[in-house]
Amino acid sequence: MKKKTLIKLSITFIILLGLGFWINSRWSAWFHNEEEAPYSPLSQPGRVLLTFGDNNELSRNISWQYDSIVVPSHVDLVDTLSKDTIRIPAQGEIFRSRSGQAAYYVARLRSLQPGHYYTYRVCNEDNVSPWYHFRTYNSSTRNDYSFLYVGDVQDSINGKANTFFKEAFEQHPETEFLVFGGDLTERPTEQRWEETYRGLEAIGQYYPVLTVTGNHDYLKYVIRKLERRFSLIFSYFLDSMVGENQVYTLKYNDMQLFCLDSNREFFYLWTQKRWLEEELKKSTARWKIVVLHHPLYSIKGEMNNLSQRLMFNSLIEQYGVDLVLQGHEHAYARMTNHTENGNAVPPVYTVSHCSPKNYLIQFDERFDKFGTGSRYYQQIHIHGDTLTMNAYDATDNSLYDSMDIIKSDKGNIKLNDRGQNIPEKLIFQSNGSKKEEAFRMRIEEYKHRKGIE
Repeated sequence: MKKKTLIKLSITFIILLGLGFWINSRWSAWFHNEEEAPYSPLSQPGRVLLTFGDNNELSRNISWQYDSIVVPSHVDLVDTLSKDTIRIPAQGEIFRSRSGQAAYYVARLRSLQPGHYYTYRVCNEDNVSPWYHFRTYNSSTRNDYSFLYVGDVQDSINGKANTFFKEAFEQHPETEFLVFGGDLTERPTEQRWEETYRGLEAIGQYYPVLTVTGNHDYLKYVIRKLERRFSLIFSYFLDSMVGENQVYTLKYNDMQLFCLDSNREFFYLWTQKRWLEEELKKSTARWKIVVLHHPLYSIKGEMNNLSQRLMFNSLIEQYGVDLVLQGHEHAYARMTNHTENGNAVPPVYTVSHCSPKNYLIQFDERFDKFGTGSRYYQQIHIHGDTLTMNAYDATDNSLYDSMDIIKSDKGNIKLNDRGQNIPEKLIFQSNGSKKEEAFRMRIEEYKHRKGIE
């Protein structure tokens, strides 16, 4: 009896010891927050960002930062056709982070006209920003428009994101707005936010920017915490949040975007599920696109992100979502649904990123295409009866993947995979570690299976 007890105690001790080592190895990833250095607020109005406002495509919000106390503030808005200048009042709020304090401002533009050009500047008492400009488009009458989607950015200090963004806009001057898939900022510190604004310089003041939340946007605790600063910057969330859930929807011509916060705990995801179902039920949009950070079908292992898939995927399939734009797992991948007869049908799921960090992924046979070792962005182009998703290598703007979703007036849907003829790039250099050697072997096995030289 004593021997059996001793064996049980030994097994228990070994299990607890192993569990302790595992928790110790994961402790930093779970709970360590990057330190924020002390900082001073801006002495002139700056960090100006143009976003959409409410769910109306003609709405705009302008957010910015100035000083550490709230002062009377507004936006001067000029309609360049009528030359009329309108003063839009702004609301200010003080935000104190872990190492400093600053005042953030939001102005809501709700009387814009379709097909107009506007110039604007932000004003705090006698302090003003430079003039910026944007345009609106004729709503509901157009059948040719596009936006750019970028997955995780998480740029390093003095990184290359701004160069990539500017080159992408030069390549696609017809772009109307920009969507990010979360983790736009590496960590929620003043210094990282400064880099994020540098990445958006000369873009985010002229084109509306949308983003969903990513896990790097949160502070790590047992229950994750999203700073108020995030919503003050991406100020459409101030009005669109459901409880503490950062959700948002935008109707744009005959397309509708549904933005989710996939980083939250299960009980928050349940609230988002109810919100998503309500929004999808009442949507009359011809094209439906869901944006969230965590891939519903992971490329890092089939068991990853199960709670997100359980909450959202059945709704996505039930209510005819066409495209799911995702990030988080730093590589490129596209997966297409298929019927029992093997016919490709929506939704199309993509994973993408534009970060200097690259992940070691799995090559799940359900996916149509992969890309590793580079950075990517996607152009979503709606033209007539077709939604085209083009993926580009951000380092040289070469076309990397392409897929058409074609909808006839009779309701028939056809998918055209034009990316299958574009060679896959699986760039990787191993340093000899076991994990990286295993990844190199997975790449070789995948190439062999696909007949890639």
